[in-house]
Amino acid sequence: MALNATPQAETYFEGLVETLAVSDARYEQAERSYKSLGDWLCRPDSSVREFGPKVYIQGSFGLGTTIRPISDEEDYDIDSVCEFEHLTYNNVTQKRLKELLGDEIAAYHRAQNMTKPIREGRRCWVLNYAEGAQFHMDVVPALPNGTRQRVLLESRGLDARFAATSIGITDNEHAAYEVLSNDWPRSNPKGYIQWFRSRMTVEFEKRRRILAEDAKASVEDIPEYRVRTPLQNAIMILKRHRDMRYDGDPCDKPISIIITTLAAHAYNGEDNIGDALVSILSNMESAIIYQNGKYVIPNPSDP
Repeated sequence: MALNATPQAETYFEGLVETLAVSDARYEQAERSYKSLGDWLCRPDSSVREFGPKVYIQGSFGLGTTIRPISDEEDYDIDSVCEFEHLTYNNVTQKRLKELLGDEIAAYHRAQNMTKPIREGRRCWVLNYAEGAQFHMDVVPALPNGTRQRVLLESRGLDARFAATSIGITDNEHAAYEVLSNDWPRSNPKGYIQWFRSRMTVEFEKRRRILAEDAKASVEDIPEYRVRTPLQNAIMILKRHRDMRYDGDPCDKPISIIITTLAAHAYNGEDNIGDALVSILSNMESAIIYQNGKYVIPNPSDP
């Protein structure tokens, strides 16, 4: 017998999501931040302007599944990519690309009078904003990798629908980090967001249309971050459950991309949060496969 959430449960879930939801102001802040950096990299005297830098959002802000930190001591993590469209693997190493971006981020840091130091991560640069802003931005240097990715996937008979937006990223622990090489770590945040959106297209478009009608505006005038579907809401609840369940146990705490991927696979177009949660919790294991002695969750944008 199919399980369905009661009206009382749905009311509770809707209230819970509102306590977890990030304000429009936070999304606007994130958008301003990565656009400001992008404008800086493309200014007339930028040392990297000729390489075609394009900055865009990835991660939970791009997916619309960001939740408020549990405490005021925690930051929002804004994940972004800086893709250099006019560079190739033949003319730059991972290390050099990261240095090029790092020099410009340091100049941006000075120009913006930012006081917290820049930090180098394994794959990215981290910009820490002022006290009270409560967020930092990770910026991953990248090169286009669409053509190579399509060839790779098609040669193995795998789904190449999302290959066009594939990128190669830097990783200072990678064996080829300091040498010219075609062997760069792969990623595809745009392709992942495209896949994720495809799992909730009907509900997303319906809810965006309703918001537009209420505001007496065109659908295109409604920012995508203002739309939240049952899938997105369910993932927000699952992420907070994860935070509380694994409080003090970071080693076993599932990362958000695992929760998001399994939930999106299991979601079946439900039009309310409770039914979406029932469907997800009943079926999310189906996207985990056992292969060569390991449990594997394939990346939908790069199988």
